[in-house]
Amino acid sequence: MENADLRNDCLLAFDLLPVGLCLTRERVIQACNPAFAAMFGWKASELIGSSLRPLYASEQEFEDIAQRAMPLLTTVGVYSDQRIMCRQDGKLFWCHVSGRVLDIANPFACSVWMFEDMSATRPVTVQFTAREREVAQQLVTGKTSKQIARALGISHRTVEAHRARLMHRLNVATPGEMIARLIGMA
Repeated sequence: MENADLRNDCLLAFDLLPVGLCLTRERVIQACNPAFAAMFGWKASELIGSSLRPLYASEQEFEDIAQRAMPLLTTVGVYSDQRIMCRQDGKLFWCHVSGRVLDIANPFACSVWMFEDMSATRPVTVQFTAREREVAQQLVTGKTSKQIARALGISHRTVEAHRARLMHRLNVATPGEMIARLIGMA
């Protein structure tokens, strides 16, 4: 196969993959496939050259994800999590995000990201505050209140207060029920 054919096949695969893909430089979208654009309710041409910021539920979450990802991006060059993202119409949805950087010394210089919409199996059923979303994101990974507190730079008592509010808002009686609701199993 010639280089031109291989390049065309790679571009076709990029466009046809059923998960969202994007290439970013300094957290600005350089390229994205149709699945990525459709997931967020945009046209690909509207996203090219735009910051990733509008795809996040809040400015704070946009900044916090960068801070949380940085230790892994600068050591192993990859990062993955499940988070709540925002569509163009303002609707929130759970998304699995995984990415790899070109240079661990400058992780945001160039990176490629995969986004998988989880809303079919994990709908956002209750509107949470930004901090509640952060705590929920950590809870579903199995972290304790103390681990979450360290990760978010808050006290474990504050995390406990957020957990209690989450349980109340989700109308559940046990932490297990809360996790099941958060991951879409109940």
